[in-house]
Amino acid sequence: MEKELSPRQKELIRESWQIVSQDQLHHGTVLFTRLFELEPELVFLFQYNSAQFSEVQKCLHSPEFMEHIRKVMTVIDAAVSQLDSLPSLDEYLTNLGRKHRVVGVKLESFNTVGESLLFALQTGLGDAFIPETKAAWTQLYARVVKTMSRGWQRGESGPTEGDT
Repeated sequence: MEKELSPRQKELIRESWQIVSQDQLHHGTVLFTRLFELEPELVFLFQYNSAQFSEVQKCLHSPEFMEHIRKVMTVIDAAVSQLDSLPSLDEYLTNLGRKHRVVGVKLESFNTVGESLLFALQTGLGDAFIPETKAAWTQLYARVVKTMSRGWQRGESGPTEGDT
């Protein structure tokens, strides 16, 4: 059974996100810059229309990728805003996991995204990113990834009814 976030952990997540979410595009760019440092091959998954990115900086600064960053930050924002009712995000996160499998994301890359998220939070918060805050975010991200992974694994058998 999953361990619930404590009221203190929820408070730490909300307080830290309030700071970081002031400039979501910047912190999202930090997150993805770190992700591409850790798994450079992921940049090849981002192809928009005829644009195929071989250089991380070109990808990071493309308007299409900036929109992707906004979407990722919106998912994090939704998780933070739904801390008291995380199961309400299960269907959305399961579908998101399935979509990530379809575009070629490896299951292991979810862990690297988690590391990159913690890096972005630490960069954005500096000394305010205390071990207790890191532990709270780690637990929240583990919950999100567990649900996304379920969708990723279900994606093995192909799309289910309702997928388009």
